[in-house]
Parts: sequence; C-alpha cells; structure tokens
Amino acid sequence: MTAYEVAVRAEATLGEGPTWDPATGRLVWLDVLGARLHTYDPSSGRRTIRTAPQHIGAAKPRAGGGLVLNLRDGVGLLDPDDTFRWLHHEPVAGRRANDAAVAPDGSLWAGTMRYDEAPGGGTLSRLTGDGSVRTVLADVTVSNGTGWSPDGRLMYYVDSPTRRVDVFDHDEDGIRGRRTLAEIEEGAGFPDGLTVDAEGCVWVALWDGGAVRRYTPAGELDRVITLPTPRTTACAFGGTGLTDLYVTTARTGLPSSDPLSGSLLVVPDAGKGLPQPPFEG
Repeated sequence: MTAYEVAVRAEATLGEGPTWDPATGRLVWLDVLGARLHTYDPSSGRRTIRTAPQHIGAAKPRAGGGLVLNLRDGVGLLDPDDTFRWLHHEPVAGRRANDAAVAPDGSLWAGTMRYDEAPGGGTLSRLTGDGSVRTVLADVTVSNGTGWSPDGRLMYYVDSPTRRVDVFDHDEDGIRGRRTLAEIEEGAGFPDGLTVDAEGCVWVALWDGGAVRRYTPAGELDRVITLPTPRTTACAFGGTGLTDLYVTTARTGLPSSDPLSGSLLVVPDAGKGLPQPPFEG
C-alpha cells in the first residue's frame, strides 16, 4: 500500500480540479460549491484562498499568465492582476460547470452538468482563445475527467453515472470512435477526475470509492491507491519532476467525524506525470 500524506488539511465542500502550474511552482485546486480557488506551494507550504465569481468547476493556467475558469455561467479569464472578464458567457438555468482540461493544442475542453444531475443535462465543449465554442458531446449527465495520451492521438473521458472511462480517437478535426477503456464495478464507486501519466496510463479517482486506480492503455487495472476518505474526486501529478500525485476530496454528504474529507492529499513519488499545456487565451 502506497503511503499518502495530507498536503492541506481543509474542509472543502466539493474539492476538485488539482492542476500543477509550472510557472509558479504551485498546485491550483478548488472547492466547486464553496466557490473557492486554492493554491498550494509544496516547497514552502504557503497557501492562498480566493473567492471565485461563481460556483467553479475548473481552473487552468493560461499561456500569458493568470487562469481560465470554468464557471456556472460560462468560461472566464482571470488575469495575473486578478482582473476578471468573460470569454464565453452562456447562463443556463439549473446548470453549472464541472471538470475541464486543456488539450495538446491549447484549447479548453469544458464540461457542464445540471445541479440535479438530470440525465443528458450536461455537455462537453471545446473553447479556443478567441472565445469560439463548439459542442463536442451533448446529452452528457455528469461531465468529468478528460485527458489525452502522450502523443495526443487518444482522448480519455468520464461521464460519471456510466461507470466507464471511455476513449476516443483524437486529431485536429475532433474526436470519434468512442469505446470503453475500463468499467468500474458496482460497489467500487464512480469514476470522477482523471490524469494521464508519461507512460500513457490513466489514473482515475473514484467518488465513493476512496481510491485512485491506474489503468494501462490496454484497459488493464495495474494499481490501486487506497485513501482514507471515500469521496476522492480528482488527481494530478505535481511537484518537482511531476512525480507526486495530488488528490482532491469532498466533504459533502459525509459526517463531521470524517476528519480528512475535503482535504488535499498527496502520494509522494507515485509515478511520472505529463507536463500540461496552458490554455492559449
């Protein structure tokens, strides 16, 4: 069993979206329903917390500095001086942002879902730096983990209620050929956020599973990291050399007697991550 450490003891209602920012040497993560944007510097232990404009599903570094934010009513840009502006504003009653990821070409693939998790109420859309938007997948229920193989030719994706990690062929024209990479068995939780490592293996956090699993590109389960709280939400590699696996967790729906729910956990020297491209905008 791989030992975990508590990177940040917190009480995030719905901790999510860990992302390593190489320009600042910090991990960015968030509390979706608490509308909080966190940073953590593992070299110094320094933390920052700021309030997001709305419920927030993801925050990713931008090429020119600052962050791109997947928010309840669309996608916004946060400049290095904390100035905020909308890149794409599209409010839909009862819908919010969820997970997002930056593709190898610098575009943002942003997911949405309904607050009531109604089937087919969410989407996955591709946004470019000029604000152009294209719906990639419609009729999604809980759009979650998204990531690409090291060569960019495959895209991995989770719509959580399906209990599957799916894989698509990916090129400059889009995605096609959807098929199942792995299916999470009943009782093991639901797939949530994911990341892809330097060997092309897919690491997926299991909501209500208290674990992160690693699947090979052939879909074989080859590693399970068990964690101390059940609502593990997402994972990402960070730190010097991208060898430490950071895992966000959620407190919502759990008793106060679960002391680590909502904290940011880390598994040192878990593997080797891929450098993540910044958003082009």
